[in-house]
Amino acid sequence: MTQPQSLHSGEPGSSLAVHVRQVEARLRGALRPLLAEHGLTMDHWRIIAVIGAEPGLGMGEIATLAVVPAASLTRYMDKLVERGIVVRRIDPGDKRRSVVALSPRGVEYAARLRAAEAGVASEGLG
Repeated sequence: MTQPQSLHSGEPGSSLAVHVRQVEARLRGALRPLLAEHGLTMDHWRIIAVIGAEPGLGMGEIATLAVVPAASLTRYMDKLVERGIVVRRIDPGDKRRSVVALSPRGVEYAARLRAAEAGVASEGLG
């Protein structure tokens, strides 16, 4: 019977949790200058990335996919709308639902953030 592989090999920094935090720190360092242009955070970037990949999602879906608390999403979204990165409209098919998408400015901004993110990925994730 094959033994399950351990995530911890005894080597310093070999923990999955450590690797995830290291990648996150490199990513944050690469994106911080671009995010600072609009006073945004990594939480905002994850929301922008989710909306850019899948416009028309509901707020709960965005919160789940972007890994942000649903209770905070409206505040984050308000800031993105205020900065002209996201447009928010009432869903014509369901007046109780908001529909969000990246604005043209948001599409351009997201492309710059994705390019910086790709630079981190090309350096290697581990």
